[in-house]
Amino acid sequence: MISFCTGKFRRAISILLCLPALSAISQQKKYTLKDFVDSAQHHLPALLQKQALIEAAKAGVTDAKHAFLPTSYIGDELTAGTDNSIPGSYISFGIIPSSSSGVRSANIYQSALGNIGFFYNQYELLDFGLKKATVRNAQAYLQLTQADRDRQAYLIKWQVAKLYLDLLKGQFQLAIDRQNVSRYDTLFTVIRAVTESGIKPGADSSLAKAELSKARITFNQTLGGIRQLQQQLAFLSGIPFDNIAIDTANSGGYLSALRTAGNVQAGDTANPLIDFFNKEKDLYVQREQLVKKSYLPRVLLNGVGWARGSSIDYTNNYKSSAASGLGYQRFNYLAGLTLEYDLFNIVHRRDKERIAHNNSLASDYGLQQQQLELQNVGYKADEAIRTAARNLVEVPIQIGSSTDAFNQKTAQYKAGIINVVDLTNASFVLYRSQSDYVQTLSDWLLANLDKYSAAGSLDQFIQSIK
Repeated sequence: MISFCTGKFRRAISILLCLPALSAISQQKKYTLKDFVDSAQHHLPALLQKQALIEAAKAGVTDAKHAFLPTSYIGDELTAGTDNSIPGSYISFGIIPSSSSGVRSANIYQSALGNIGFFYNQYELLDFGLKKATVRNAQAYLQLTQADRDRQAYLIKWQVAKLYLDLLKGQFQLAIDRQNVSRYDTLFTVIRAVTESGIKPGADSSLAKAELSKARITFNQTLGGIRQLQQQLAFLSGIPFDNIAIDTANSGGYLSALRTAGNVQAGDTANPLIDFFNKEKDLYVQREQLVKKSYLPRVLLNGVGWARGSSIDYTNNYKSSAASGLGYQRFNYLAGLTLEYDLFNIVHRRDKERIAHNNSLASDYGLQQQQLELQNVGYKADEAIRTAARNLVEVPIQIGSSTDAFNQKTAQYKAGIINVVDLTNASFVLYRSQSDYVQTLSDWLLANLDKYSAAGSLDQFIQSIK
Protein backbone atom coordinates (compact mmCIF):
# COMPACT_ATOMS: atom_id res chain seq x y z
CA MET A 1 0.00 0.00 0.00
CA ILE A 2 0.96 3.63 -0.45
CA SER A 3 2.81 5.23 2.46
CA PHE A 4 2.07 8.89 3.07
CA CYS A 5 4.49 11.58 4.15
CA THR A 6 4.46 11.25 7.95
CA GLY A 7 4.39 14.95 8.82
CA LYS A 8 1.67 15.92 6.37
CA PHE A 9 -0.36 12.85 7.21
CA ARG A 10 -0.31 13.77 10.91
CA ARG A 11 -1.40 17.29 10.04
CA ALA A 12 -4.22 15.78 8.01
CA ILE A 13 -5.35 13.83 11.07
CA SER A 14 -5.35 16.93 13.22
CA ILE A 15 -7.35 18.86 10.64
CA LEU A 16 -10.01 16.16 10.41
CA LEU A 17 -10.17 16.01 14.19
CA CYS A 18 -11.17 19.65 14.12
CA LEU A 19 -14.39 18.74 12.36
CA PRO A 20 -17.42 18.56 14.68
CA ALA A 21 -18.35 15.09 15.87
CA LEU A 22 -21.70 13.59 14.97
CA SER A 23 -23.14 13.52 18.46
CA ALA A 24 -26.79 13.29 17.38
CA ILE A 25 -26.60 9.51 17.28
CA SER A 26 -24.14 9.09 20.13
CA GLN A 27 -26.71 7.33 22.31
CA GLN A 28 -27.46 4.67 19.70
CA LYS A 29 -25.65 1.38 19.46
CA LYS A 30 -22.83 1.72 16.94
CA TYR A 31 -22.48 -1.06 14.39
CA THR A 32 -19.18 -2.04 12.79
CA LEU A 33 -18.80 -3.13 9.19
CA LYS A 34 -18.42 -6.72 10.38
CA ASP A 35 -21.73 -6.45 12.27
CA PHE A 36 -23.56 -5.45 9.09
CA VAL A 37 -21.87 -8.16 7.04
CA ASP A 38 -22.59 -10.91 9.58
CA SER A 39 -26.21 -9.82 9.87
CA ALA A 40 -26.67 -9.85 6.09
CA GLN A 41 -25.26 -13.40 5.88
CA HIS A 42 -28.06 -14.67 8.14
CA HIS A 43 -30.86 -12.39 6.99
CA LEU A 44 -31.15 -12.30 3.22
CA PRO A 45 -33.50 -14.92 1.73
CA ALA A 46 -31.24 -15.08 -1.35
CA LEU A 47 -28.49 -16.70 0.74
CA LEU A 48 -30.96 -18.97 2.53
CA GLN A 49 -32.18 -20.06 -0.90
CA LYS A 50 -28.64 -20.92 -1.94
CA GLN A 51 -28.17 -22.92 1.27
CA ALA A 52 -31.33 -24.90 0.56
CA LEU A 53 -29.97 -25.72 -2.90
CA ILE A 54 -26.77 -26.97 -1.26
CA GLU A 55 -28.79 -29.32 0.94
CA ALA A 56 -30.65 -30.53 -2.16
CA ALA A 57 -27.33 -31.18 -3.90
CA LYS A 58 -26.11 -33.16 -0.88
CA ALA A 59 -29.23 -35.28 -1.13
CA GLY A 60 -28.46 -35.67 -4.84
CA VAL A 61 -25.05 -37.18 -4.01
CA THR A 62 -26.70 -39.71 -1.69
CA ASP A 63 -29.30 -40.48 -4.36
CA ALA A 64 -26.57 -41.08 -6.93
CA LYS A 65 -24.91 -43.58 -4.61
CA HIS A 66 -28.22 -45.35 -3.94
CA ALA A 67 -29.11 -45.47 -7.65
CA PHE A 68 -26.92 -48.54 -8.10
CA LEU A 69 -28.61 -50.69 -5.48
CA PRO A 70 -29.99 -53.94 -6.92
CA THR A 71 -33.46 -53.87 -8.43
CA SER A 72 -35.64 -56.29 -6.48
CA TYR A 73 -39.37 -57.04 -6.74
CA ILE A 74 -41.58 -59.36 -4.78
CA GLY A 75 -45.24 -59.99 -5.50
CA ASP A 76 -48.14 -62.42 -5.73
CA GLU A 77 -50.85 -62.47 -8.37
CA LEU A 78 -54.26 -64.15 -8.14
CA THR A 79 -55.90 -64.96 -11.49
CA ALA A 80 -59.22 -66.27 -12.78
CA GLY A 81 -59.87 -66.88 -16.45
CA THR A 82 -59.86 -69.27 -19.39
CA ASP A 83 -56.84 -71.22 -20.64
CA ASN A 84 -56.89 -71.36 -24.44
CA SER A 85 -53.83 -70.92 -26.62
CA ILE A 86 -52.56 -71.87 -30.02
CA PRO A 87 -49.04 -72.46 -31.27
CA GLY A 88 -47.13 -69.55 -32.75
CA SER A 89 -44.93 -66.63 -31.72
CA TYR A 90 -45.91 -63.01 -31.29
CA ILE A 91 -44.38 -59.78 -29.98
CA SER A 92 -45.96 -58.85 -26.68
CA PHE A 93 -46.97 -55.20 -26.25
CA GLY A 94 -47.30 -55.46 -22.51
CA ILE A 95 -51.11 -55.74 -22.27
CA ILE A 96 -51.55 -59.20 -23.85
CA PRO A 97 -51.93 -61.80 -21.05
CA SER A 98 -49.94 -65.02 -21.17
CA SER A 99 -51.53 -68.45 -21.31
CA SER A 100 -49.25 -71.40 -20.59
CA SER A 101 -50.23 -74.79 -22.09
CA GLY A 102 -53.90 -74.77 -23.10
CA VAL A 103 -53.29 -75.83 -26.72
CA ARG A 104 -56.47 -77.67 -27.71
CA SER A 105 -58.55 -78.44 -30.75
CA ALA A 106 -61.44 -76.30 -29.49
CA ASN A 107 -62.10 -73.44 -27.12
CA ILE A 108 -63.08 -74.26 -23.54
CA TYR A 109 -64.87 -71.48 -21.73
CA GLN A 110 -64.63 -72.96 -18.24
CA SER A 111 -62.70 -70.73 -15.86
CA ALA A 112 -59.75 -71.86 -13.82
CA LEU A 113 -58.21 -70.34 -10.73
CA GLY A 114 -54.51 -69.95 -10.20
CA ASN A 115 -51.88 -67.84 -8.51
CA ILE A 116 -48.22 -67.06 -8.93
CA GLY A 117 -45.71 -65.60 -6.47
CA PHE A 118 -42.35 -64.30 -7.60
CA PHE A 119 -39.15 -62.64 -6.53
CA TYR A 120 -37.09 -60.82 -9.16
CA ASN A 121 -33.65 -59.30 -8.71
CA GLN A 122 -31.36 -57.41 -11.12
CA TYR A 123 -27.90 -56.10 -10.40
CA GLU A 124 -25.43 -54.31 -12.64
CA LEU A 125 -22.48 -56.60 -12.32
CA LEU A 126 -20.22 -54.50 -14.51
CA ASP A 127 -20.88 -50.91 -15.62
CA PHE A 128 -17.37 -49.91 -16.75
CA GLY A 129 -17.13 -46.99 -14.31
CA LEU A 130 -20.65 -45.57 -14.72
CA LYS A 131 -21.39 -45.63 -10.99
CA LYS A 132 -18.23 -43.72 -10.08
CA ALA A 133 -18.83 -41.19 -12.86
CA THR A 134 -22.42 -40.64 -11.68
CA VAL A 135 -21.36 -40.06 -8.07
CA ARG A 136 -18.52 -37.75 -9.12
CA ASN A 137 -20.94 -35.75 -11.26
CA ALA A 138 -23.31 -35.36 -8.28
CA GLN A 139 -20.39 -34.33 -6.07
CA ALA A 140 -19.23 -31.78 -8.66
CA TYR A 141 -22.73 -30.30 -8.72
CA LEU A 142 -22.69 -30.08 -4.92
CA GLN A 143 -19.37 -28.23 -5.06
CA LEU A 144 -20.82 -25.86 -7.67
CA THR A 145 -23.86 -25.04 -5.53
CA GLN A 146 -21.56 -24.38 -2.57
CA ALA A 147 -19.36 -22.16 -4.74
CA ASP A 148 -22.46 -20.34 -6.01
CA ARG A 149 -23.56 -19.65 -2.46
CA ASP A 150 -20.06 -18.44 -1.54
CA ARG A 151 -19.99 -16.17 -4.60
CA GLN A 152 -23.38 -14.66 -3.72
CA ALA A 153 -22.27 -14.13 -0.12
CA TYR A 154 -19.04 -12.50 -1.32
CA LEU A 155 -20.88 -10.09 -3.60
CA ILE A 156 -23.24 -9.16 -0.77
CA LYS A 157 -20.26 -8.54 1.53
CA TRP A 158 -18.77 -6.29 -1.14
CA GLN A 159 -22.05 -4.42 -1.53
CA VAL A 160 -22.52 -4.02 2.23
CA ALA A 161 -18.92 -2.79 2.64
CA LYS A 162 -19.39 -0.19 -0.08
CA LEU A 163 -22.65 1.01 1.47
CA TYR A 164 -20.98 1.22 4.86
CA LEU A 165 -18.13 3.34 3.50
CA ASP A 166 -20.57 5.54 1.58
CA LEU A 167 -22.54 6.04 4.80
CA LEU A 168 -19.33 6.82 6.66
CA LYS A 169 -18.43 9.39 4.03
CA GLY A 170 -21.95 10.83 4.12
CA GLN A 171 -21.89 11.32 7.85
CA PHE A 172 -18.53 13.07 7.72
CA GLN A 173 -19.84 15.25 4.91
CA LEU A 174 -22.89 15.98 7.04
CA ALA A 175 -20.59 17.24 9.80
CA ILE A 176 -18.91 19.57 7.29
CA ASP A 177 -22.30 20.75 6.02
CA ARG A 178 -23.44 21.40 9.57
CA GLN A 179 -20.28 23.40 10.17
CA ASN A 180 -20.89 25.29 6.93
CA VAL A 181 -24.44 26.18 8.00
CA SER A 182 -23.11 27.38 11.35
CA ARG A 183 -20.42 29.44 9.63
CA TYR A 184 -22.91 31.14 7.29
CA ASP A 185 -25.28 31.72 10.17
CA THR A 186 -22.50 33.53 12.02
CA LEU A 187 -21.58 35.49 8.90
CA PHE A 188 -25.21 36.47 8.38
CA THR A 189 -25.40 37.76 11.96
CA VAL A 190 -22.22 39.80 11.49
CA ILE A 191 -23.25 41.16 8.08
CA ARG A 192 -26.73 42.06 9.27
CA ALA A 193 -25.25 43.99 12.18
CA VAL A 194 -22.86 45.81 9.83
CA THR A 195 -25.60 46.66 7.31
CA GLU A 196 -28.02 47.85 10.01
CA SER A 197 -25.35 50.21 11.26
CA GLY A 198 -25.12 51.70 7.77
CA ILE A 199 -21.51 50.67 7.21
CA LYS A 200 -22.46 48.24 4.40
CA PRO A 201 -25.35 48.25 1.94
CA GLY A 202 -28.49 46.23 2.71
CA ALA A 203 -27.86 44.01 -0.29
CA ASP A 204 -25.01 42.37 1.64
CA SER A 205 -27.45 41.10 4.22
CA SER A 206 -29.72 39.65 1.51
CA LEU A 207 -26.79 37.95 -0.21
CA ALA A 208 -25.60 36.44 3.08
CA LYS A 209 -29.11 35.18 3.81
CA ALA A 210 -29.25 33.52 0.38
CA GLU A 211 -25.92 31.78 1.03
CA LEU A 212 -27.18 30.59 4.41
CA SER A 213 -30.29 29.15 2.79
CA LYS A 214 -28.16 27.41 0.16
CA ALA A 215 -25.98 25.89 2.90
CA ARG A 216 -29.10 24.55 4.62
CA ILE A 217 -30.35 23.04 1.36
CA THR A 218 -27.01 21.28 0.88
CA PHE A 219 -27.20 19.98 4.46
CA ASN A 220 -30.71 18.62 3.83
CA GLN A 221 -29.61 16.89 0.63
CA THR A 222 -26.71 15.20 2.39
CA LEU A 223 -29.01 14.12 5.22
CA GLY A 224 -31.49 12.69 2.70
CA GLY A 225 -28.71 10.74 0.99
CA ILE A 226 -27.63 9.30 4.34
CA ARG A 227 -31.17 8.13 5.05
CA GLN A 228 -31.31 6.36 1.70
CA LEU A 229 -28.04 4.58 2.47
CA GLN A 230 -29.40 3.58 5.88
CA GLN A 231 -32.50 2.17 4.24
CA GLN A 232 -30.41 0.10 1.82
CA LEU A 233 -28.25 -1.20 4.67
CA ALA A 234 -31.40 -2.10 6.60
CA PHE A 235 -32.66 -4.02 3.56
CA LEU A 236 -29.44 -6.02 3.27
CA SER A 237 -28.68 -6.57 6.94
CA GLY A 238 -32.12 -6.85 8.51
CA ILE A 239 -31.14 -4.28 11.14
CA PRO A 240 -34.07 -1.85 11.63
CA PHE A 241 -33.67 1.41 9.75
CA ASP A 242 -33.93 3.54 12.88
CA ASN A 243 -31.14 1.55 14.53
CA ILE A 244 -28.60 2.02 11.73
CA ALA A 245 -25.70 3.95 13.23
CA ILE A 246 -21.95 3.79 12.76
CA ASP A 247 -19.26 5.25 14.97
CA THR A 248 -18.03 8.56 13.59
CA ALA A 249 -17.64 10.37 16.90
CA ASN A 250 -13.87 10.10 16.65
CA SER A 251 -12.64 11.33 13.29
CA GLY A 252 -9.24 9.83 14.00
CA GLY A 253 -10.83 6.40 13.96
CA TYR A 254 -11.61 6.89 10.29
CA LEU A 255 -7.97 7.51 9.49
CA SER A 256 -6.91 4.72 11.81
CA ALA A 257 -9.07 2.35 9.79
CA LEU A 258 -7.45 3.61 6.61
CA ARG A 259 -3.95 3.06 7.91
CA THR A 260 -4.85 -0.39 9.23
CA ALA A 261 -6.30 -1.37 5.88
CA GLY A 262 -3.16 -0.06 4.23
CA ASN A 263 -1.02 -2.46 6.23
CA VAL A 264 -3.05 -5.55 5.42
CA GLN A 265 -1.49 -7.77 2.79
CA ALA A 266 -3.53 -9.56 0.15
CA GLY A 267 -3.96 -13.20 1.08
CA ASP A 268 -3.69 -16.40 -0.93
CA THR A 269 -7.27 -17.49 -0.27
CA ALA A 270 -9.32 -18.50 -3.29
CA ASN A 271 -11.50 -15.75 -4.66
CA PRO A 272 -15.13 -16.98 -4.59
CA LEU A 273 -15.79 -15.05 -7.80
CA ILE A 274 -13.13 -17.16 -9.52
CA ASP A 275 -13.81 -20.38 -7.65
CA PHE A 276 -17.39 -20.49 -8.94
CA PHE A 277 -16.23 -20.74 -12.56
CA ASN A 278 -13.61 -23.33 -11.61
CA LYS A 279 -16.31 -25.47 -10.01
CA GLU A 280 -18.61 -24.94 -12.98
CA LYS A 281 -15.86 -26.11 -15.31
CA ASP A 282 -15.21 -29.14 -13.09
CA LEU A 283 -18.90 -30.05 -13.29
CA TYR A 284 -18.93 -30.03 -17.09
CA VAL A 285 -15.72 -32.05 -17.20
CA GLN A 286 -17.39 -34.64 -14.98
CA ARG A 287 -20.44 -34.61 -17.22
CA GLU A 288 -18.25 -35.34 -20.21
CA GLN A 289 -16.93 -38.38 -18.36
CA LEU A 290 -20.46 -39.38 -17.37
CA VAL A 291 -21.60 -39.23 -20.97
CA LYS A 292 -18.75 -41.49 -22.04
CA LYS A 293 -19.57 -44.01 -19.33
CA SER A 294 -23.34 -43.86 -19.87
CA TYR A 295 -23.14 -45.29 -23.38
CA LEU A 296 -20.83 -48.21 -22.67
CA PRO A 297 -22.20 -51.78 -22.50
CA ARG A 298 -23.68 -53.05 -19.23
CA VAL A 299 -23.38 -56.52 -17.81
CA LEU A 300 -26.45 -57.44 -15.76
CA LEU A 301 -26.87 -60.30 -13.33
CA ASN A 302 -30.55 -61.36 -13.25
CA GLY A 303 -32.25 -63.81 -10.97
CA VAL A 304 -35.88 -64.78 -10.47
CA GLY A 305 -37.72 -67.39 -8.41
CA TRP A 306 -41.41 -68.13 -8.68
CA ALA A 307 -44.09 -70.52 -7.48
CA ARG A 308 -47.37 -71.34 -9.26
CA GLY A 309 -50.66 -72.98 -8.56
CA SER A 310 -53.52 -73.85 -10.96
CA SER A 311 -56.87 -75.69 -10.90
CA ILE A 312 -55.85 -77.36 -14.19
CA ASP A 313 -53.73 -80.43 -13.48
CA TYR A 314 -50.71 -81.68 -15.36
CA THR A 315 -52.95 -83.90 -17.56
CA ASN A 316 -54.79 -80.76 -18.74
CA ASN A 317 -57.96 -81.71 -16.85
CA TYR A 318 -59.94 -79.21 -14.78
CA LYS A 319 -60.04 -80.19 -11.14
CA SER A 320 -63.41 -80.65 -9.47
CA SER A 321 -62.65 -77.84 -7.01
CA ALA A 322 -61.41 -74.64 -8.59
CA ALA A 323 -60.15 -73.44 -5.20
CA SER A 324 -57.56 -76.20 -5.24
CA GLY A 325 -55.58 -74.06 -7.70
CA LEU A 326 -54.82 -71.42 -5.12
CA GLY A 327 -51.95 -73.20 -3.41
CA TYR A 328 -48.38 -73.17 -4.70
CA GLN A 329 -47.79 -76.46 -6.56
CA ARG A 330 -44.68 -75.87 -8.64
CA PHE A 331 -41.48 -73.95 -7.79
CA ASN A 332 -38.90 -72.66 -10.28
CA TYR A 333 -35.87 -70.41 -10.40
CA LEU A 334 -33.91 -68.82 -13.19
CA ALA A 335 -30.57 -66.99 -13.26
CA GLY A 336 -29.04 -65.16 -16.19
CA LEU A 337 -26.10 -63.02 -17.22
CA THR A 338 -27.10 -60.30 -19.66
CA LEU A 339 -24.91 -58.11 -21.88
CA GLU A 340 -26.86 -55.00 -22.85
CA TYR A 341 -25.81 -52.50 -25.51
CA ASP A 342 -27.78 -50.15 -27.75
CA LEU A 343 -26.42 -50.32 -31.28
CA PHE A 344 -27.09 -46.61 -31.76
CA ASN A 345 -25.22 -45.60 -28.60
CA ILE A 346 -22.29 -44.32 -30.64
CA VAL A 347 -24.57 -41.72 -32.26
CA HIS A 348 -26.16 -40.64 -28.97
CA ARG A 349 -22.80 -40.57 -27.24
CA ARG A 350 -21.28 -38.30 -29.89
CA ASP A 351 -24.20 -35.85 -29.61
CA LYS A 352 -24.11 -35.75 -25.81
CA GLU A 353 -20.34 -35.39 -25.74
CA ARG A 354 -20.55 -32.40 -28.09
CA ILE A 355 -23.09 -30.73 -25.76
CA ALA A 356 -20.99 -31.40 -22.64
CA HIS A 357 -17.74 -30.30 -24.32
CA ASN A 358 -19.17 -26.96 -25.47
CA ASN A 359 -20.65 -26.32 -22.03
CA SER A 360 -17.21 -26.95 -20.55
CA LEU A 361 -15.64 -24.63 -23.13
CA ALA A 362 -18.19 -21.89 -22.35
CA SER A 363 -17.45 -22.23 -18.64
CA ASP A 364 -13.72 -21.88 -19.33
CA TYR A 365 -14.35 -18.66 -21.27
CA GLY A 366 -16.50 -17.42 -18.40
CA LEU A 367 -13.59 -18.07 -16.05
CA GLN A 368 -11.21 -16.13 -18.28
CA GLN A 369 -13.67 -13.22 -18.52
CA GLN A 370 -14.05 -13.06 -14.74
CA GLN A 371 -10.29 -13.12 -14.26
CA LEU A 372 -9.87 -10.24 -16.73
CA GLU A 373 -12.60 -8.20 -15.04
CA LEU A 374 -11.13 -8.65 -11.57
CA GLN A 375 -7.67 -7.88 -12.91
CA ASN A 376 -9.03 -4.68 -14.41
CA VAL A 377 -10.70 -3.74 -11.10
CA GLY A 378 -7.36 -4.30 -9.35
CA TYR A 379 -5.45 -2.13 -11.82
CA LYS A 380 -8.00 0.70 -11.54
CA ALA A 381 -7.95 0.45 -7.75
CA ASP A 382 -4.15 0.72 -7.69
CA GLU A 383 -4.26 3.87 -9.78
CA ALA A 384 -7.03 5.35 -7.61
CA ILE A 385 -4.99 4.61 -4.48
CA ARG A 386 -1.94 6.35 -5.92
CA THR A 387 -4.02 9.37 -6.91
CA ALA A 388 -5.72 9.60 -3.52
CA ALA A 389 -2.38 9.22 -1.73
CA ARG A 390 -0.95 12.19 -3.63
CA ASN A 391 -4.06 14.23 -2.90
CA LEU A 392 -3.96 13.40 0.79
CA VAL A 393 -0.65 15.21 0.89
CA GLU A 394 -2.06 18.28 -0.88
CA VAL A 395 -5.51 18.62 0.67
CA PRO A 396 -4.28 19.50 4.20
CA ILE A 397 -2.30 22.36 2.64
CA GLN A 398 -5.46 23.45 0.84
CA ILE A 399 -7.52 23.35 4.06
CA GLY A 400 -4.90 25.22 6.07
CA SER A 401 -4.56 27.96 3.47
CA SER A 402 -8.31 28.32 2.94
CA THR A 403 -8.88 28.54 6.70
CA ASP A 404 -6.30 31.31 7.00
CA ALA A 405 -7.81 33.11 4.02
CA PHE A 406 -11.32 32.90 5.46
CA ASN A 407 -10.21 34.30 8.80
CA GLN A 408 -8.39 37.16 7.06
CA LYS A 409 -11.36 37.95 4.81
CA THR A 410 -13.70 37.98 7.79
CA ALA A 411 -11.48 40.52 9.55
CA GLN A 412 -11.16 42.61 6.36
CA TYR A 413 -14.93 42.64 5.85
CA LYS A 414 -15.51 43.81 9.39
CA ALA A 415 -12.97 46.57 8.75
CA GLY A 416 -14.81 47.57 5.57
CA ILE A 417 -11.89 46.73 3.27
CA ILE A 418 -13.63 44.09 1.11
CA ASN A 419 -17.19 43.39 -0.01
CA VAL A 420 -19.46 40.47 0.86
CA VAL A 421 -18.71 38.63 -2.39
CA ASP A 422 -15.05 38.28 -1.40
CA LEU A 423 -16.11 36.99 2.01
CA THR A 424 -18.57 34.40 0.70
CA ASN A 425 -16.00 33.27 -1.87
CA ALA A 426 -13.52 32.65 0.93
CA SER A 427 -16.16 30.70 2.86
CA PHE A 428 -16.93 28.61 -0.22
CA VAL A 429 -13.23 27.80 -0.76
CA LEU A 430 -12.96 26.61 2.85
CA TYR A 431 -16.08 24.44 2.51
CA ARG A 432 -14.82 22.98 -0.76
CA SER A 433 -11.43 22.20 0.81
CA GLN A 434 -13.03 20.32 3.69
CA SER A 435 -15.32 18.43 1.29
CA ASP A 436 -12.36 17.58 -0.93
CA TYR A 437 -10.59 16.08 2.04
CA VAL A 438 -13.50 13.79 2.96
CA GLN A 439 -13.93 12.85 -0.73
CA THR A 440 -10.23 12.01 -1.02
CA LEU A 441 -10.32 9.86 2.12
CA SER A 442 -13.41 8.08 0.81
CA ASP A 443 -11.79 7.51 -2.61
CA TRP A 444 -8.74 6.02 -0.91
CA LEU A 445 -10.75 3.63 1.22
CA LEU A 446 -13.15 2.58 -1.56
CA ALA A 447 -10.20 1.93 -3.86
CA ASN A 448 -8.69 -0.31 -1.21
CA LEU A 449 -12.02 -2.08 -0.86
CA ASP A 450 -12.07 -2.80 -4.60
CA LYS A 451 -8.47 -3.95 -4.60
CA TYR A 452 -8.90 -6.38 -1.73
CA SER A 453 -12.21 -7.62 -3.07
CA ALA A 454 -10.75 -8.29 -6.51
CA ALA A 455 -7.85 -10.15 -4.91
CA GLY A 456 -10.18 -12.37 -2.85
CA SER A 457 -9.12 -10.77 0.46
CA LEU A 458 -12.37 -9.00 1.29
CA ASP A 459 -12.64 -10.64 4.72
CA GLN A 460 -9.23 -9.22 5.68
CA PHE A 461 -10.40 -5.76 4.69
CA ILE A 462 -13.63 -6.09 6.67
CA GLN A 463 -11.70 -7.15 9.77
CA SER A 464 -9.51 -4.05 9.47
CA ILE A 465 -12.43 -1.59 9.53
CA LYS A 466 -13.38 -1.29 13.19
